[in-house]
Amino acid sequence: MSSDASTPLILGIETSCDETAAAVVRGGVEVLSNVIATQHELHEEYLGVVPEIASRAHLERLLPVLRKAMNCAGVEWRELDAIAVGHRPGLIGSLLVGVSAAKALAWSLDKPLLGVDHIVAHLQGGLLNEDPATYPAMGLVVSGGHTSLFHLTGPTDIRLLGRTIDDAIGEAYDKAAALLHLGYPGGPKLDELAADGDEHAVKLPVADLGRDRLDYSFSGLKTALLYAVRGRPTGHGKSADFERDSRDLSEQQRADFAASFQRAAVTAILRNLNRALDQHNVFSLLVGGGVSANSKLRKELQHIAVDRGLDLRLPPLEYCLDNAAMIAGYAAHRYKAGLFDDLSLTASTQTELTSR
Repeated sequence: MSSDASTPLILGIETSCDETAAAVVRGGVEVLSNVIATQHELHEEYLGVVPEIASRAHLERLLPVLRKAMNCAGVEWRELDAIAVGHRPGLIGSLLVGVSAAKALAWSLDKPLLGVDHIVAHLQGGLLNEDPATYPAMGLVVSGGHTSLFHLTGPTDIRLLGRTIDDAIGEAYDKAAALLHLGYPGGPKLDELAADGDEHAVKLPVADLGRDRLDYSFSGLKTALLYAVRGRPTGHGKSADFERDSRDLSEQQRADFAASFQRAAVTAILRNLNRALDQHNVFSLLVGGGVSANSKLRKELQHIAVDRGLDLRLPPLEYCLDNAAMIAGYAAHRYKAGLFDDLSLTASTQTELTSR
């Protein structure tokens, strides 16, 4: 198997949160393997990711995942052109496992090292195994940890337009699901329940930070759902006593709450997206992140793309959640531009996409 500078063969590693993933991608597009070891069973009882448990699980699972990714791709280690790793943002302990492994592989194989920002890599999900997108483009990342809008004049020329000032949309989904006792992971379960509900049954707020701002806020929506479901509390803090519990609701009432929450959350995403599209002339709409798997959001984004004549790139469901194919895919752009890293590459909990 051979490659050249225009079609580098890259091994990607992703350990930013609770997915241990490795993938081999050629030319940033052709996915030869994409292996993911989930940790849902480890975190389910806590209704959220426990950082220490996640990092220990990465240590146990990364080497078998790497070997499987190489075997599935039918690639020898010496044939790789570079090693890529998601090194920011995320849980620091989890990131360190992946970054350490990537640096060890790059050094031992004498291959270039490519650090990739996890957030921008999500925008590559809808471009894998597809033709290139036309720029300029609008980028929307909706996940458990991030809710961001970007303007892209090229794959590596990205400007942040807006982001959440508190909870990310995926985090709000998980908290809403926990409130309704739906289990973990909450987002998919709430989406499924909402299909049987009336989205206009409960009036919930859609935060608006002003037409001049493209930032998001979901903490108010989360609190409004809490009061709608459980009533106003008496007392304060842990001693607060609510009027009722979601277990007191009928299944139809729970479905109505789920659908009403989903309508408000998706409405907020679409409103700022439409404002951004009014301000910027773009040809493509790139979407990524775990919440891009949400059925209502996907449907509404398709309507927007048709109405505005945009090339919508929604990732297939297998590339919505954290994966290494998006890391290796985006790394190809950095490889072609000669944007290599050295062994001083560090893990960081913060994204580098902060300028507006």
